[in-house]
Amino acid sequence: MTSHRPNRPEEHAVTTATHPAPRKVTRPRADALRNRERIVTAAREMFTEHGPDVPLDEIARRAGVGNATLYRNFPDRDALVREVVCSVMDRTAEAAEGALAETGDAFAALEHFVHACADERISALCPMVSSTFDRHHPDLEASRERVESLVGEVMGRAVTAGQLRSDVGVGDLMIAVAQLSRPPAGTGCPQGDRFVHRHLQLLLDGLRAPARSVLPGTAVTVGELRQCGTAA
Repeated sequence: MTSHRPNRPEEHAVTTATHPAPRKVTRPRADALRNRERIVTAAREMFTEHGPDVPLDEIARRAGVGNATLYRNFPDRDALVREVVCSVMDRTAEAAEGALAETGDAFAALEHFVHACADERISALCPMVSSTFDRHHPDLEASRERVESLVGEVMGRAVTAGQLRSDVGVGDLMIAVAQLSRPPAGTGCPQGDRFVHRHLQLLLDGLRAPARSVLPGTAVTVGELRQCGTAA
């Protein structure tokens, strides 16, 4: 006698491939992004005022965040310094893009860019690059290449218009702006800012074509500045 046993549901179940549920992409919350930006802004201000060795807890205090928030975003000083340098270079690149968007006088656009650079305190970048700083970090390289390309375009347009002397390189311009927008961090000279744009205008007048003198040596490249350790 044949026995019949009841069919179990699992014996007739169709085997289907299982796929993991799609992950949601985690995006930083708006308040986290604001905190990060406040930290970078405070760090840029304090590095400019006091140099790159300012205590990180002082930066957190100015940013209005706790130390834990600062370290969650930037695990060490180098990470924060790198972010500040990239931030300044990105804002410098944006100033160059603004100059390129101007449709009028090419040299006037160059002037606007140079004065905007001074307002970004690019002179503070030099002392911020310490011996332990990774100058070849991919983020820095990308920001640097963007700045070099855009500044070259701004200057090239003025040269093509016959307004900028042709024996000046991007490195010449950037190091001159950095030098003239000092005093360096920590010198305690709050009156220095009122001289910066005056001296930059003297520089710009000397850059106009036709040149009244022959410059010694050759145009300085940004690559040469990097080798000397005077550029970020």
